[in-house]
Amino acid sequence: MSQTILVVDDEPQIVRLVQSYLERDGFRVVTAYDGEQALYAARREKPDLILLDILMPRMDGLEFTRRIRRERNVPIIMLTARVEEPERIVGLELGADDYVTKPFSPREVVARVRAVLRRAQAPPERPVVLRVGAIVLDHSTRTVTVSGREVDLTPTEFDLLATMMTTPGRVFGRSELMESVQGVAYAAYERTVDVHIKNLRRKIEREPANPQYVLTVRGAGYRVNPEPPDA
Repeated sequence: MSQTILVVDDEPQIVRLVQSYLERDGFRVVTAYDGEQALYAARREKPDLILLDILMPRMDGLEFTRRIRRERNVPIIMLTARVEEPERIVGLELGADDYVTKPFSPREVVARVRAVLRRAQAPPERPVVLRVGAIVLDHSTRTVTVSGREVDLTPTEFDLLATMMTTPGRVFGRSELMESVQGVAYAAYERTVDVHIKNLRRKIEREPANPQYVLTVRGAGYRVNPEPPDA
């Protein structure tokens, strides 16, 4: 059965271009041209992934992301203009998994879609269950619990945490983390790791401003504390 992609942009020519490439690659495509249409389509069609423009009429992409994140943890890739860096960072903070800047190559969009879907639907790895302190990460169900409480992570947040928990104490550089979750390191996007780590800390740390699990190694990257206080 074909996977469904919701493409949302207020520029019909962009929607048609992306739709044609995705359909050529075997995806089922649903389209919308503003945030309100997109919210209705997302609820009705339950897409496997959403390609989302930020600047749209009636409801922009950021507000759409806020609303859909309350209902589903569907992967989201933002379509942004190069001049919209603040909006792009906000989008990542709201839980977007990736972004593509305009003008873009349709082939790159398809590649990004496939990469994010692979991460979201990755088969179990070994070891299936990872434990560090009160954090338990289960690859088979792609769930994370902290002190028995399940936390809702995006696919990117889950894969970043899984990568670091595989080898607690080891320092992972930003480019290495990007490659581990996307299959390739995009130098221009390395800084987005910081946003994903900030989101991750907000969900798993008791005091995100004073993290005990995901630690920053200045000038080098991030590591998972092998001996957190609650271990």
